[in-house]
Amino acid sequence: MKEYIKDVIDEKKICLEKMQSDYYIEKIVQISESVINTLKAGHKLLIAGNGGSAADAQHFAAELVGRFETERRGLPAIALTTDTSILTSVANDYSFGNIFSRQLEAISQEGDAFIGISTSGNSENIIKSVSLARDKGIFTIGLLGKDGGKLCEACDLSLIVPADKTARIQELHEMCIHIICSFVDQAFKEY
Repeated sequence: MKEYIKDVIDEKKICLEKMQSDYYIEKIVQISESVINTLKAGHKLLIAGNGGSAADAQHFAAELVGRFETERRGLPAIALTTDTSILTSVANDYSFGNIFSRQLEAISQEGDAFIGISTSGNSENIIKSVSLARDKGIFTIGLLGKDGGKLCEACDLSLIVPADKTARIQELHEMCIHIICSFVDQAFKEY
């Protein structure tokens, strides 16, 4: 057990060291600026993912609607992962692949931003959502892992964290979400 714990910590250290490169820092800055610009323009963020990434979507939205570390006004962010009646009715009546795109169809407006979180980059329901969002003039951001999958090229802006294991990808996504939320707090503390 002790060796396994050390191996996990070492693996995460390697991932974090890679994240310190200019490439990853610039991607996080670009995403932060896109989120801030969307919110300052009076639009909303719509965020989705599956499994642990669904939890990350909810966490992200909660930090924006509430606050992260700095007192500021609430900001419009919706996790599309939270309404079980919508999720189950759309999955039942259409397909699981439509659970997020149907919500985007109903509540998104041009100028909003969609953030799809996928450890594989190949989640069918996120791919469909990105396609619909782009057709509606919604800026799309992917928080991805592994090789970025199909979403890497489909999104307007993608961050593929340097990890292959789902747990490490999710840990790096959470760190990126916290960094983005910190920049949002700073940008809105006067509002």
